[in-house]
Amino acid sequence: MPTDASHKLIPMTTFVIEYYSNEGYADLQILNLMNNYAIFLKKPLSLRMFVPVDEKGNVLKEPKNYASWKALGHNDGKRTNAGFEEYADYQKAEQNCMFEGFKVDYNGYSKVRITASYDPSIELSFNKNDLMPSGYNDIESLTVFDDIFLTSAALKVIGIKDKQ
Repeated sequence: MPTDASHKLIPMTTFVIEYYSNEGYADLQILNLMNNYAIFLKKPLSLRMFVPVDEKGNVLKEPKNYASWKALGHNDGKRTNAGFEEYADYQKAEQNCMFEGFKVDYNGYSKVRITASYDPSIELSFNKNDLMPSGYNDIESLTVFDDIFLTSAALKVIGIKDKQ
């Protein structure tokens, strides 16, 4: 998992203090970044922010040998090779996730439980009827956890350039 602070979900007050202390003043770009982060924190949680799901919100199963397929340079998600639509669909859904390192721990009839692969104590349960998590309403509510990491998609929404 990345250890760079810009990849970590933090409370709004910490975000403001860190950016202001680094810049020394709040210009229009910094104010815009703070506004984007505040809007990001208020987004309601959904399962698709954590794990790849289809259009209906059903968890997608990782295709066989997906990691090997993804590692090939020509499988960049911009075009689909015949016979590999499942891989491309999974990759597209994966690229829409906002948080890194989550995996499905349990996928039952009425609940989906996910955990952070790097810290099993970070656990969320989603009701399959409304796809809402139990006990957490928005992204800001996740700041109680010390280590939740943002993906490139989340950084882009906020307006932070990804250093990868």
